[in-house]
Amino acid sequence: MTETFDAIILGAGGAGLMCAAIAGQRGRRVLVIDHANAPGKKILISGGGRCNFTNLGTAPDRYISMNPHFVKSALGRYGAQDFLALVERYGIAWHEKTLGQLFCDGSARQIVDMLLSECDRGEVELRVAAPISDVAHGDGQYRVTHGGRVAQAPALVIATGGPSIPKMGASGFAYDLARQFGLKVVEPRPALVPLTLSGEEALFRDLAGVSAPVVARCGKASFAEAALFTHRGLSGPAILQVSSYWYPGQPIGIDFLPRAPEDWLIAAKRERPRATVQQLLAAQLPDRLAGALAERLALTGGLADQKDRALVEAGQRLSDWRFVPNGSEGFAKAEVTVGGIDTAGLSSKTMEARKVPGLYAIGEAVDVTGWLGGYNFQWAWASGWAAGQAL
Repeated sequence: MTETFDAIILGAGGAGLMCAAIAGQRGRRVLVIDHANAPGKKILISGGGRCNFTNLGTAPDRYISMNPHFVKSALGRYGAQDFLALVERYGIAWHEKTLGQLFCDGSARQIVDMLLSECDRGEVELRVAAPISDVAHGDGQYRVTHGGRVAQAPALVIATGGPSIPKMGASGFAYDLARQFGLKVVEPRPALVPLTLSGEEALFRDLAGVSAPVVARCGKASFAEAALFTHRGLSGPAILQVSSYWYPGQPIGIDFLPRAPEDWLIAAKRERPRATVQQLLAAQLPDRLAGALAERLALTGGLADQKDRALVEAGQRLSDWRFVPNGSEGFAKAEVTVGGIDTAGLSSKTMEARKVPGLYAIGEAVDVTGWLGGYNFQWAWASGWAAGQAL
């Protein structure tokens, strides 16, 4: 027997639950289907279990997409303050960390429970542990075969995310479905992911566990946050951020002393001629990092023994130390995905496919990727809200 709904949403993550709650509260009969055994699994592990649920600095320029203007409509109509108001309505205590990042004081479970309560208000039907075996379209209806059951609706929402964190059940299912209905897909790649080093640069692996505040750059993008050396290469917030902009073969530039003036080594030579470069670096950086950088600069002896030109060049290198990663740690360690369902085929207002009536795509499934720090959740809420209003 085929069950009939007004809308079927595939995926019970942040975007899917938000979309379902909004549509359900507008009087739509909504079914949410997920192959996982519980809703909101990525939400639960986010932010160290406290869910970095939005960012007060949310703005379109904090997102990566082939169409940088696509996010403006949804984010403009449902912003960080709107979601924060919902959080406060449920009495969920929160705190602000650095750079506008908002976290639960308690647990990420509170955000999942809030979304499920909102779905209950809209009488949304939720089915988990229900793998989808077929999706078809005909006579104005989308038919979804799942867990031995068949449901149909005139509207279908793709909210199954991207392939990042496959151990959580993530896959490229959204892209397969999009292609099935004639939508284009921007080649997906891992984002917010540690980068790996090899060859000569692999010597830095000896610094595994050492971190320092830096400015990391890739192309025109730059981020002033901490970088962390790992046994495989580079990580930490600054590196995760630039990884979203990185392509194989590109160098990553790191300014190890972002507050130091350009000629600081020349000035130090006048003031402390007997000091070594390593001593100066150790006053501003962790000892192991200072030693590794000084060793590679190869300026032996005191500052008085160095030519000014050599000190200038050393200062320049320290402000733009080049690494050429040989890869990343892949989708297994990526927090999100760059790429996805091409926004050129979607309405920025409703998230509906332009040439496939009743088909919608939201959240990480779409070619929209936010910075680290709550931006991707805000896109999930905003895109889910936009589609929910249109269903």
